[in-house]
Amino acid sequence: MSEKTITAAPATADNAATFATLGLDPAILKAVQDAGYTVPSPIQAQAIPEALAGHDLMASAQTGTGKTAAFILPALQRLSVQSEVRSKGPRVLVLTPTRELAQQVSDAANKYGKNMRVKVVSILGGMPYPLQNKLLSGFVDILVATPGRLIDHIERGRIDFSRLEMLVLDEADRMLDMGFIDDVERIAAATPATRQTLLFSATLEGAIGNLAMRLLKSPKRISVASSQARHENIEQRLMYVDDMAHKNRLLDHLLRDVDLNQALVFTATKRDADSLADELSAAGHAAAALHGDMNQRERNRTLLNLRKGNVRVLVATDVAARGIDVAGITHVINFDLPKFAEDYVHRIGRTGRAGASGIAVSFASNRDAMNLKKIERFTGQPIKAHTVEGMEPKFKPRPASSAPRGGAPRGNGGGYAGRNSNGGGYAGRSNNGGNFNRHAAPDSRHEHSQDQRRDGHKHSRFSNDAQPRSGYSNGNVNGNVGGNRAPAHHAPANRAPSPHAGTPRRPQGTSFSLGRGHNSSNGNKR
Repeated sequence: MSEKTITAAPATADNAATFATLGLDPAILKAVQDAGYTVPSPIQAQAIPEALAGHDLMASAQTGTGKTAAFILPALQRLSVQSEVRSKGPRVLVLTPTRELAQQVSDAANKYGKNMRVKVVSILGGMPYPLQNKLLSGFVDILVATPGRLIDHIERGRIDFSRLEMLVLDEADRMLDMGFIDDVERIAAATPATRQTLLFSATLEGAIGNLAMRLLKSPKRISVASSQARHENIEQRLMYVDDMAHKNRLLDHLLRDVDLNQALVFTATKRDADSLADELSAAGHAAAALHGDMNQRERNRTLLNLRKGNVRVLVATDVAARGIDVAGITHVINFDLPKFAEDYVHRIGRTGRAGASGIAVSFASNRDAMNLKKIERFTGQPIKAHTVEGMEPKFKPRPASSAPRGGAPRGNGGGYAGRNSNGGGYAGRSNNGGNFNRHAAPDSRHEHSQDQRRDGHKHSRFSNDAQPRSGYSNGNVNGNVGGNRAPAHHAPANRAPSPHAGTPRRPQGTSFSLGRGHNSSNGNKR
């Protein structure tokens, strides 16, 4: 694999390329200029020339960096030359994880291809099949589709890929999270082996890297770390934790801060997101979960409640939270550190939007030393350690260089300690690790009675005696005082928000147990 990694610097008069120098067809260039663009973004400046040269690409860039134009412009450039294959089928296929993203891609293709006779067709879930059949029976240049619906048409023999020249996988990591990768591979297998393939993803490691090895041919790898990765308007704090109980107390303390308007809390797995949201909701916080197992209707309802202010604490996974733009989010809390440094940048970028200030807090133990080092190297800045009076960590943080291979020894590193019985945090089958009470983890993907959820709440050790935070009614987001405790509102989606939106001023020394009966390294990720 040929790798080309770029760390973008701010454009200057000396180093800024222009769209006019990229070799685009005049009709495309005029449309770009009509849209008000003259200088390409870093991802565009690096990806477009490689794509025009015919290389396969695996590219990583932040949301909002112009990645759609980075593949749409080369696609349109291909269409400026007539195909030698006589067929009505598409010459360019773009796969996206959601209907919303597919619509954005279609809009971009029509905007930049307005001076060309380009036929753009979208095939999405929710559209009537007769309409889709009619669209596919005609001439198509660019086909934009979600994987599930496209598979249906492929199996019915309604699509001719004989003249397909380019396959684009947009937000491939999100398609992986939503369970579409098998469909993506089936679709790719139905296309000509001579195609050019462009893969765009927030991260290029792990399963995405494996997918690229299977579908791409000697790809160029482009990673653009924007200058915005420093997030100078966001105060970044690091809080060391001894064990899970210590982490829980710190989270409770942060969420009861009267200066916190809305918070986005990141967990490593989907199950953790559900479990933590349940516990926080039962403890009096207006909390909800957001992750890839939720259908689009559930996701939309949760995001609407967040924007309306009915949800004060959103617990999410990396991919599910990507693209969230809510001005009210003042705090991002990394309950679990991300595996990849790029994800850290995506996470904290959910606060401090539109030039506002924000606060990003990351919990870490000695086990995270190497991970922290990678994050600081990627962002080019250290994360300053903070402590809370009365909740200082008992262990002394160890620098990454001294951490033994394979992480910190079992039993004293905080977080999860497998089956070891003397460690802090979650201790597997032990019953004395970090004062962490084990019980069946509530999971909103399955049915649970209110009695079961109340039983789970008995393990929480919050104090709800203090006065609620200004701006929220006493224990009810709907303004009803003294309502009965209800389960977390995030499962199912049509459930009303939790009646426990009261956020009393933080009492010192409070704690709660999440009751997540699994190891986060083995849960359903993202």
